[in-house]
Amino acid sequence: MKLTQRRITRPLSIAFLTTTVLSGCATFDVNESIGWTNEEAATFTGGNLELARTAGQRAARTEAATALLAEPLTRDSAVQLALVNSPTIQALIARSWETGASAAQTGRIPNPVFSFERLVSDDSQTKDLERFIAFGLLDVLLLPMKKGVAERGMESARVKLTSDVVAEVTAVRQAWTQAVAAKQLVAFAEQVRTSADASAEMGRRLESVGNFSRLERARQQVFYADATMQLATTRHEAVVAREKLIRALGLDDRQLAMLKLPERLPDLPAQPILPGEATQTLGDRRLDVRMAKASLDRAARAQGITNITSFTDIEVGYRETKATGPEESEELSGYEVEISLPLFDWGNMRRDAMSAQTLAAGNEYAATLRNASSSLRETYSAYRTSFDLSSFYRDEVVPLRTLISEENVMQYNGMLIGVFELLADSRTQTSSIMSAIEASEQFWMADAALQAAMMGRPMDASVGTMAAAGGGEEAGH
Repeated sequence: MKLTQRRITRPLSIAFLTTTVLSGCATFDVNESIGWTNEEAATFTGGNLELARTAGQRAARTEAATALLAEPLTRDSAVQLALVNSPTIQALIARSWETGASAAQTGRIPNPVFSFERLVSDDSQTKDLERFIAFGLLDVLLLPMKKGVAERGMESARVKLTSDVVAEVTAVRQAWTQAVAAKQLVAFAEQVRTSADASAEMGRRLESVGNFSRLERARQQVFYADATMQLATTRHEAVVAREKLIRALGLDDRQLAMLKLPERLPDLPAQPILPGEATQTLGDRRLDVRMAKASLDRAARAQGITNITSFTDIEVGYRETKATGPEESEELSGYEVEISLPLFDWGNMRRDAMSAQTLAAGNEYAATLRNASSSLRETYSAYRTSFDLSSFYRDEVVPLRTLISEENVMQYNGMLIGVFELLADSRTQTSSIMSAIEASEQFWMADAALQAAMMGRPMDASVGTMAAAGGGEEAGH
């Protein structure tokens, strides 16, 4: 400790004033972050992403959710409902606020330390009053670098919120698609089961009057059993898909009773998205590339700070002492400098850790750049294949199966084919229509995944195996 008689009040005051001004610059505004997300992901949020913090705001959002639930939920209204109702999305915003605020905090210097000391001699004749205020000199000198790290952290929080919201909205779109497709399949399976029930009843009656053999009646009954099992399976899958949608929307028990879904999926668009339109978002505007770049910049700047602070730390303080004795008083003031000596720890492990972190961030950034276009091409392939398959079912397979069924009915009425041929054709037509519904479902799933991938949030997109068109199937013998 070094104490001098020279007052340095003015320089310290300037330092404190500078510190106060600079420390106030590192601020994270969650509303600005939400606005940034609404602007960057406008096709996902429609500008309706908000954080409800008061009871009034929450009540308004509940009212908006009730209004949306009053009508059958379309794909777009499902997204709007999730935005105003889902606690998961609200949690994402709150977590982003926490992350951004913590990042902003790293851009500020610690508060100065003030101490006050009063000493009295045994005979109470001498009193010492000592005041001391100190702050970290390196914290002040490195403040611009720390602010740079904080800004990268806040940018990362904003981009991550946007990426998470895109993923959540995509999950809502896909859950809605699965729920509506499952409902459509249940409706068709119920029609098939009703037809099979009538057919089985007819078989029993024909057998009772001797026009059907036991074998023929049993084959009719097997078709009815298959249709019944198919209906049970599709009903369970519909429940699973509906519950998945309920979770994505964040509905409570009162709201789920109001949930109404449309009877069928939307028609396919007239034209698919062209490859050039899908790949034009490649580059630095992708969310995954932005996040990787912000992580790299933040690690590089933090490494620069660590390279300095890992060797030593410097504290500067101003001390003022007033000694009062029985005959005279004396005031002393001066400054104090404390330097941490790197005797036992040279900080090499901290520097190695930061070097490794920067190296990893650099390689992750390079990997993101290399994987971005590949991931988008794969997602687009799933989208385009799903579009072509669904179009093929709509334009070729279903019309052909309908034509074949109509011809088989005419031949059956003319006694040119038997009931087994007609039964086999009915099964094939049923399989084709259910495959057409599943193809439409896969297209809308792939469409949602492609929209997210174009923003830089790759999502799972695959093309399932479709049932064969059944043109060469034999007649069930």
